[in-house]
Amino acid sequence: MTDLLAYSVVGLVVGSIYAVAASGLVVTYTTSGIFNFAHGAIGMVIAFAYWQLRVGWHWPAPLALLVALGVLAPAMGALIERLMVRPLRGASVGVTLVVTLGLLLALLYGSFEIWKPSEPRVDPKFFGDGGMRILGVQVTWHQMIVVATAGAVALLLRTLFHRTRIGVAMRAQVDDAELTALNAVEPDRVSMLSWALGAVLAGVAGILIAPLVNLDALTLTLLVINAYAAAVVGRLKSLPLTFAGAIGLGLLVSYSTGYFPQSDVLNRVQQGLPTIFLLIALLALPSIRLRTPRLIGSGGGRVPRFGVSVAGGAALVGAATLAAASLSVPNLITAGDLLAYGVILLSLVLLTGYGGQVSICQLTFAGVGAFVVAKLGATPFGFGAAIVCAALLGALVALPAIRLQGLYLALATLAFARFVDLIFFNDPKVFGAGGSLKVGRFHVGALAVRGERAEFVFLAVAFALVAVGVLAIRRGFFGRQLAAMGDSPAACSTLGMDLTRTKLVVFAVSAGIAGFGGALLGGLHTAVSASDFVMLQSLSLLLIVTLGGVASVVGALLGGVFFAGSHLLLQHHGNLSNLVYAAPGVGVIVLARYPGGAVSQARDAVERWRARRDVTSSAARRGADVAEVAEVAA
Repeated sequence: MTDLLAYSVVGLVVGSIYAVAASGLVVTYTTSGIFNFAHGAIGMVIAFAYWQLRVGWHWPAPLALLVALGVLAPAMGALIERLMVRPLRGASVGVTLVVTLGLLLALLYGSFEIWKPSEPRVDPKFFGDGGMRILGVQVTWHQMIVVATAGAVALLLRTLFHRTRIGVAMRAQVDDAELTALNAVEPDRVSMLSWALGAVLAGVAGILIAPLVNLDALTLTLLVINAYAAAVVGRLKSLPLTFAGAIGLGLLVSYSTGYFPQSDVLNRVQQGLPTIFLLIALLALPSIRLRTPRLIGSGGGRVPRFGVSVAGGAALVGAATLAAASLSVPNLITAGDLLAYGVILLSLVLLTGYGGQVSICQLTFAGVGAFVVAKLGATPFGFGAAIVCAALLGALVALPAIRLQGLYLALATLAFARFVDLIFFNDPKVFGAGGSLKVGRFHVGALAVRGERAEFVFLAVAFALVAVGVLAIRRGFFGRQLAAMGDSPAACSTLGMDLTRTKLVVFAVSAGIAGFGGALLGGLHTAVSASDFVMLQSLSLLLIVTLGGVASVVGALLGGVFFAGSHLLLQHHGNLSNLVYAAPGVGVIVLARYPGGAVSQARDAVERWRARRDVTSSAARRGADVAEVAEVAA
């Protein structure tokens, strides 16, 4: 009985922290309509700032708390709202999704630059390890403060939203900002206040949980995934249900720690329980308000004809052949990364750019493809098996996509990627005791790709074939179905289109392409490790292809160029690694107003130049005609 009470106390404490974090998510989403994926990263930054003030600079705890939560957190939230959220007002769900994901990446790797991960840090508990015994269980003052804080937050938010004018204005803001403004409420001020409050709640959660886990930037940032689950239980609008879901999740995690049988597999399953909880919460919702805008862009513009795409692919192979004869071996491997990652990015062009389906788990599929080829060999059979296995996994992931879209689909794929990280990629039996697997290069009998130069040309051929295939799909009937589904799923359903089959097929094909790209990546480096396919890398892929142009094959190639350039920069300036990894997030934030990416902006610039040229030519012709008429009249 004592053990049960002890685990209940721990679960209540952990659930209380999840409740505070999830309530911040609900506040910003309810009042602005934007789901803040960077919520955990904001809490992490505030927790580190508090550590810096209290431990690093030896400030008294009350003063450090006052500055961290009373000054830094609200200022950070207000600044994010002013510079990022306000320009996104009226943007599609997908655009806001990508921008907040970019903020997550920028804050995470920016914090690595300020607080080096190699330096151990410990955030002390409030009042140390002191406490009192309750029903035979030792409860620390820190644990009691956590529970009391959660209760106070719940009471204050309830009072704010239902008993105050500003709270009612916050709730009305997301439904109709213009109507709210007509009632003598400034929408900009309300939105800024909401994000400042959300940042404070994120900071409270970060400061409370930091002493209970390692003060690690990645750990604190990813812990908010647990809060996602609680927020989804509350349907992103009900604070009581959100708190109930958070407490339930905390108890589940605590009881599983105490009563799960001890084994390596079950321990990893126990770590993945919050992501399983999130997936179940998403699938169990009786109804979800689906939004229909595309994720990014508008179909990628005019699709080149088959002959043009084949000519472009041939030109790429020819250029790669010439480059292979002149580049050094290290540069060939860097350039090969461009093409291998480019193939994986092509899977996002098909899935996200054409079909409007969000995925944060493409590198998970790539990792499965690399694993299969490592085990079966780099033969046509091995590559085929990699494609099939990844495609089957993609179809499995597509099952929740049948009824989820936009934000909810992003949450589902993020949870899936995180779960596979914990269960599969972190298993020592998967990548061996050394943490890596050897991967051969493509061969058929005695014929084999030997050497880095031949491998580079082979990668160019593979990219060209996949690119031509993706463009062929877009020109065909299925491609038109994808474009229609991306533009308006509701309209497609009204017209009798089978969205279930379309989503299953596009997820499977896209995952198969990603699996093929993973096999190519392993062959290029002749080895793969679990760190190559973690969820954060999938996040980087989505942001990079967004920068290039998610609805364009050229955008995928530009994304590969960024990857290769990043690796080249790290080879010569390894001290810039955190800034390089943060660059995609910063770039997406800068390009928030240009959701079509670089390719779309270049196309628009060319069209504007042509329009100006046509107007100038037309004016010149009219001037010449007038002069000719005047001359004849004279």
